[in-house]
Amino acid sequence: MRKMHFAAAVAVGIMFSAGSALAYDGTKCKAPGNCWEPKPGFPEKVEGSKYDPKHDPKELAKQQASIQSMEDRNKKRVENFKKTGKWEYDVSKIAQ
Repeated sequence: MRKMHFAAAVAVGIMFSAGSALAYDGTKCKAPGNCWEPKPGFPEKVEGSKYDPKHDPKELAKQQASIQSMEDRNKKRVENFKKTGKWEYDVSKIAQ
């Protein structure tokens, strides 16, 4: 009787695992090796969408302004070093 219950449990397990394996048909490839497909709600093309990291020009301008101010601070540090021979990291302590 025990063997029969065990065999029934194994048979049910195989049926569920085989059923789920048969339901999965893999990805739908557009071409060999090109099998990416977007999730539901995700745009087909990322460029120009809200998911595009280069989408917001204000964010790109912030980064450019930050880089420019960093270069200005470094320029002041180098000029101060050439004048005094001492490296001062804090730009506010550099005499104008």
